[in-house]
Amino acid sequence: MPKSGISSSYLPVPMIIERVARLTEKERLFKLSGGGHAFNFDPGQFFMAGLPGYGEAPFSIASGAGKSADAAGAFELCIKAVGNLTNAIHRLKKGDTLWVRGPFGRGFDVDGMKGRDILFIAGGIGIVPMRGLIKTILSGRKSFGALTLVYGSKDPEGILFGGEMEDWKTDGMAIMLTVDKPAPGLNPFKGWKGRVGVAPLQGVVTTVIPGLELDPSKTVAVIIGPPVMYRFAIKSLWDKNIAREDIYLSLERRMKCGVGKCGHCQIGSVYACQEGPVFRLSEMKGMPDAL
Repeated sequence: MPKSGISSSYLPVPMIIERVARLTEKERLFKLSGGGHAFNFDPGQFFMAGLPGYGEAPFSIASGAGKSADAAGAFELCIKAVGNLTNAIHRLKKGDTLWVRGPFGRGFDVDGMKGRDILFIAGGIGIVPMRGLIKTILSGRKSFGALTLVYGSKDPEGILFGGEMEDWKTDGMAIMLTVDKPAPGLNPFKGWKGRVGVAPLQGVVTTVIPGLELDPSKTVAVIIGPPVMYRFAIKSLWDKNIAREDIYLSLERRMKCGVGKCGHCQIGSVYACQEGPVFRLSEMKGMPDAL
């Protein structure tokens, strides 16, 4: 049962689009309000969202944790146009309706991270669920140690939430960006002069990790990105003596139905949509096909 007060996780509820923000050519950020529906969620959880005639799909929550009903029951989803459903959603405007179910899954143990330094490692659209975690941690900034974000994108135009990152820096977060190719991009990254990696490692964020000064007794690392990035990032963290139980990963790319019925997210005996999508690396010893 989702933490929402909705009677059934199988029944979608109508959400009104309050705002649509263009992030890149393919990504849009939708702010949704519930018209009386209030959702409690943790960073790392996801919603199923859809439209009649187009079906539904899982989308990570891009908002900070808490109760969405601050005033209008609002929360945010970042949706990339990649198919019939997502292209149809991109055609929606302010005031239109999007149907959602959820929230689903297990999110990040934010309380367990308090008092620790946090290293965020994101690749591509992995920054979307990472944003929810970052906003949650920044809302209680004094409870955490040093914050560092390493984020890789294919090119400057693919960098999401670039404007917000300036605010994150103001809150004391160190941010290191890298791209696969330095093509001219959208502001504030036009005329890229930063780090450049080599595909297919999504900006090779792992080349940044060896140069970081990390205290393994104090550091928690969070990794969200394309599957090819995970093994390299984990290896780099092991080289820094970061313990398995202090490494969090999200398997949000495996989500499908949200309720453990379709089997798409099944890894051995584990249904990632219910027992995850967030896992500590120490919990994944019996999940050899997860990465």
